[in-house]
Amino acid sequence: MPANSLPPAAPVALSAATRLAYVLRHFRLAYPGSPPVSIGYAGEQPQVEIAEASGNFFAENNPYPPAPNWREWLGRQVPFFFDNAPGHPLISYADNKIFISADIISAAFYLLSGWQEYFSNERDQHGRFPYAASVQKRYNFVTLPVVNYYFDVLKTAVEYVSNTPLRCRHWGNKQADFAAFISHDVDNLYSAWKAPAKAALQQRKFGRFGKLVWQHLTQPDAWDNLETVAAAVAQYGGRSTFFILPTHQKSQDGIPNADYRLTRQLQQRLAQLTTQGYEIGLHGSLGSSTGAGATIFGLDNKLGAEVIGCRFHYLSWEPRITPLILDVTPAKSQEKYRYDSTLGYAEHYGFRHSYCLPFYLFDFEFRLEFDFFEIPLNVMDATLHHPNYLQLPPAEIIPALAPVFAEIKRFGGVATVLWHNENFDPNNTQNGPQQFHEIMRHLQQQGAIFRTGHEIWEEFTAEPNS
Repeated sequence: MPANSLPPAAPVALSAATRLAYVLRHFRLAYPGSPPVSIGYAGEQPQVEIAEASGNFFAENNPYPPAPNWREWLGRQVPFFFDNAPGHPLISYADNKIFISADIISAAFYLLSGWQEYFSNERDQHGRFPYAASVQKRYNFVTLPVVNYYFDVLKTAVEYVSNTPLRCRHWGNKQADFAAFISHDVDNLYSAWKAPAKAALQQRKFGRFGKLVWQHLTQPDAWDNLETVAAAVAQYGGRSTFFILPTHQKSQDGIPNADYRLTRQLQQRLAQLTTQGYEIGLHGSLGSSTGAGATIFGLDNKLGAEVIGCRFHYLSWEPRITPLILDVTPAKSQEKYRYDSTLGYAEHYGFRHSYCLPFYLFDFEFRLEFDFFEIPLNVMDATLHHPNYLQLPPAEIIPALAPVFAEIKRFGGVATVLWHNENFDPNNTQNGPQQFHEIMRHLQQQGAIFRTGHEIWEEFTAEPNS
C-alpha cells in the first residue's frame, strides 16, 4: 500500500460515554482492585469530575488535536491534550470530590485508541503509519508513556475520594514490579553467508567467496540458531517467544518472507522448544495484515500446537483493516488470536500508543474494544542500528533504553523487546548478541520477571490481583 494512497476515513461521532467506558476499563486493568468511585463529566455529578474540553473533535475525522499544554506531574513534563485551562491547577480538591481541569479522558482515548493512525492518510513505502507523522514525533514524547501519567492523575483523585491507596499491577508469584516480554521474529535461518559472499565476489576475493559457499553447503548456517537463542534467554531464568513465518514465497511487491520452509525437522525443533517452556507465535507474512492474497490462519495446524499470538512481518499494520483480521474466527476453525505485538515504531524505540501495559484496541466501526489485546512493542534490534533507522553506537544503547525501561517499571508495565535470531550471530557487533545480553542484564538488575506472550495474556486476563 503506497504512501498517501488511502481515502479519508469517515467520521464516527464517538460519544463522551463511549470514550469514558473505554478509558476507565484500562484504568482498572492498570490498577486492579480499584474501588467503585464514580468518574465522569459534570452532567453525571461524579465524585471525580473531569473537564470536558474536546469540543467537536471526536465527531470529525481530524487525526490531530490542538497542541498539548505541558504540565509537571511526577517530576516530569507531561503533554496534556484537550487542556483548555492551563492557568488552573490540574487537580482541585473539595469535600469528598475532586475536579481535574484537563480532559484526561479524551486525551487518553485519543492516544490509546490509535485515533491518529486511523484517521491519518500518511503511510510509508511498506504501508505503515510513519513515526514522522505522529504526535509523539511532533511533540517529542515517544519515550514517555503519557497515558500512564494521565492514569496516575486519576489514581491520585480516586485515592483521595475513596481514602484507599491504589497499587499498580505487579507480575508473577514474586510480585515483580514489571514484566519483560522477550521475542524473536524468525525471518531467516539460512542466509548468513549471502552478504559476505556477495561482498567477496564484488571485491574479487574469489578464494574467500569459494570458502563461504563451501561452508554454506557443508556446515550449519550462523542464523540457524534457535536453540542458541533459547539458551541465551534461559541464562536469565526466562523463556521467550519465537514468531514463525508460515510462508517462504515473496510478497506481491517482491519482498522476501521466510528463507526457510516449515519442514518436519523444523517443526520437531519448534515442538521441542515448546516442551521447554518457550512459545511459538505467528509472524504474519507480508500482505496478511491487509488480507492481500495471504492468510494468517492455520499455523497451529502445521505446528501441532495452539498459537495465540501474532506479530506481522515488517511490523506491517493497517489500523482500518488489520484489527478486523485478527479479531475474526475462521468459519472452519476455532483458532482466534488472543494477542498481537506489532505496534511499535520501526523508526524509534518507545511507546507508539503512549502506554506501557497491554491494552485493547478500539473498534471505530462498532464503537467498542476488540477482543484480542495488544502487547505494545518498545524496542526492536533493527531500530537501534539500521541504515534506515537509528545509528546508535553499541555504547549508547543502554543509556538510551534505560529511561524507557524505568518508565515501564514505574507503572508496572511490560518491556517488550524484539531481537531477531539472525542478530545472535557473533559477527554482529552493533546490535548483536553482546548488546542483547547487556539489555537482559539491565532488565534483570531492575527486577523484571521474564514472561512469554502467552503467559502475559494468561496473567493479564485472570482475576485482578490484589
